[in-house]
Amino acid sequence: MAVEPGLQWSYLLDTWRELDVPEGWRAEIDEGKIALVPPPGVGHNMIAEEVHWALKRCLPRSVGVYQTLGTEIVPLEKLYMPDLVVVDKALLDPEDSSVDAGAVMMAVEITSKDNARQDRTKKLWAYAHAPVSLYLLIDRFDPAGPTVTLFEEPENGAYRRTVRASFGEPVKLPDPFGVELVTKDFPAAAKTARK
Repeated sequence: MAVEPGLQWSYLLDTWRELDVPEGWRAEIDEGKIALVPPPGVGHNMIAEEVHWALKRCLPRSVGVYQTLGTEIVPLEKLYMPDLVVVDKALLDPEDSSVDAGAVMMAVEITSKDNARQDRTKKLWAYAHAPVSLYLLIDRFDPAGPTVTLFEEPENGAYRRTVRASFGEPVKLPDPFGVELVTKDFPAAAKTARK
């Protein structure tokens, strides 16, 4: 089906909203296509739960932490489903299934083996352009060893400040969080033997 120029994003977004995605899977829009993301593994979920718990403890009730909230970057015609999204509840429309990325206080992505490169490059670029104020990348598959990187101060499509720590080192989240994220219990990805 051909879509009129200028209506592609609207068509993709409507299609995304109507998808019947298998439980645990997520659908994202990138490069004019809808892609299904498989459910993450146990280690990934353990990290998501730890970060979710830490964020909920330090934020007021007026701010939500969500695991299945679509994050639209309309000018780039992208819609991602970050592993965690922090947003002021007053900015959410209860009848919608997504939020504008510019309203997001922090997006959290936890790499899986198959998506690590995309989280490190495409999503970093897109979140900086949105701009999402803070991008927390928890990279279990970093070639240098498991790391947590906090990207801050987006300007002109790039983050001006980056704080990087290895698993085991705490990561200080700036206001309004004002908390140190403890990473010592984050499970690292198992190393695969070379053939």
